[in-house]
Amino acid sequence: MKSGWMVVAGLLFALMGVFVKLGARHFSAAELVFYRSLVGLLIIWGMVRRRGLSLATPHLRMHVWRGLSGFFALMLFFYAISALPLATAITLNYTSPLFLALLLTLVLGQKPAWWLIAALLLGFVGVALLLHPRFDDTDFLARLMGLASGFLAGVAYLNVKQLGAAGEPEWRVVFYFTLVCTVGAAFWMLAHEFHGIDWRDLPLLLGLGLSATLAQLAMTRAYRLGHPLVVGSLAYSTVVFASLFGIALWGEVLAPLSWLAIGLIIASGAISSAVTSRRSIAQDSRKSQHAQ
Repeated sequence: MKSGWMVVAGLLFALMGVFVKLGARHFSAAELVFYRSLVGLLIIWGMVRRRGLSLATPHLRMHVWRGLSGFFALMLFFYAISALPLATAITLNYTSPLFLALLLTLVLGQKPAWWLIAALLLGFVGVALLLHPRFDDTDFLARLMGLASGFLAGVAYLNVKQLGAAGEPEWRVVFYFTLVCTVGAAFWMLAHEFHGIDWRDLPLLLGLGLSATLAQLAMTRAYRLGHPLVVGSLAYSTVVFASLFGIALWGEVLAPLSWLAIGLIIASGAISSAVTSRRSIAQDSRKSQHAQ
């Protein structure tokens, strides 16, 4: 069950996408990010207080950058969910392992292996097929936003890796991420538009916040207890669950070319995640050997 926690996280992330799509009928993307982040912030704050943990950090600037990249990734992701079939939006967001592999190569100077290069090329062929721009396509901008959310999520994961290397615990990273998202979304929605909450909206908004927070906790447990290569592959169970939800709730039947594109992106993302995980394991092993 250790790595299987990622399947639980995948189901919960897909469920979060359902709540976003339902909530988009009445709320803007900024409002949905705010309510999603506020619920998560309150839950994590309660955990911190109950366990007597310290929020003091010498890496506040790094937390802010991680929070901002994650905030804008969420904004774009939620907009894409509202405008596209659920499986398409989530797949575009799940290009983040491809961008993370590129960023690790460009920013940290890691030498890419040939199979990683092949995986990236395969993935971006899938992206091109999934975008398939046409001049009369009103969804093309939403697809670009979904892809941009994947890029920014890759930046956020790079920030998380840097914070982990600096010794920051996972709960503190999640706390500051939700704090930045809550504050940023609050300013955004107050400056643009704000819709009142009806009591009938409360189950949806609470479901959004709870599913997102529980998904993050399940994902954290999966990476902490499970094998990183298995967990990285199981992360794409979100796309499967999202496809099933999309078909069951909205009759979202994608064209065969779109399914081919989704398959290519999943395959390349799984390979990229596996290569990245192997490198992290190898680096940790070398560090432990030098420390002995």
